[in-house]
Amino acid sequence: MKLTPYGHSCFAVLVSGKTLLFDPFITPNPLAENIDISRVAADFILVSHGHEDHVADVVAIAKRTGAAVIAPYEVSQWLEKKGVENVQGMNHGGAAKMPFGRVKLTAAVHSSSMPDGSYGGNPCGFVVESSDGNFYYSGDTALTMDMKLIGEQTQLRFAALPVGDFFTMGIEDAIRAAGFVAVKKVVGVHYDTFPPIKLDREAATRAFEAAGMELLLPAIGETIDL
Repeated sequence: MKLTPYGHSCFAVLVSGKTLLFDPFITPNPLAENIDISRVAADFILVSHGHEDHVADVVAIAKRTGAAVIAPYEVSQWLEKKGVENVQGMNHGGAAKMPFGRVKLTAAVHSSSMPDGSYGGNPCGFVVESSDGNFYYSGDTALTMDMKLIGEQTQLRFAALPVGDFFTMGIEDAIRAAGFVAVKKVVGVHYDTFPPIKLDREAATRAFEAAGMELLLPAIGETIDL
């Protein structure tokens, strides 16, 4: 699998020949100013919740690419009202077979509202299973014991976890979350974008290493193999 981060919690994973784009928030993010969203590929767009820093570019990219959007039900309804045609609204605990394999919505402890203030339902994470391997994106969340169930049910290659603290888990809880889901490799998301979530990268990397894990913080636009 190949992963390309686009800043904040937005990243793409090439899996089983399909590009899965998560939580597109690119054009409003000054850290991603060198990313041209007209060139961002997507076969599927997976949206964890309704906050603007996760949905800002969903409509534009979905309309341009024709990508299928997978999102919590209330978010899917909002997107349909915005003219996105290929939307699959799901809910927590539900799973569906997809051309890339299988996707399941998991619980996340956070909040959710749409950019216009309308109801955004409950936030979620995703477990993606494929012939290339499986991975977990937690979405914005606090540490939760539910994560242990993910580690018990699915053998994961890596997890994408928030590490910026303040609005989500910080480093200490992200390390515990990685242990719960039984991974040694973590892609950090939701850091640096705003002053409260500025990350001390060296300290974070050392903390993961001390726990016998690897924290990956690739540059925006850099593609890495996982």
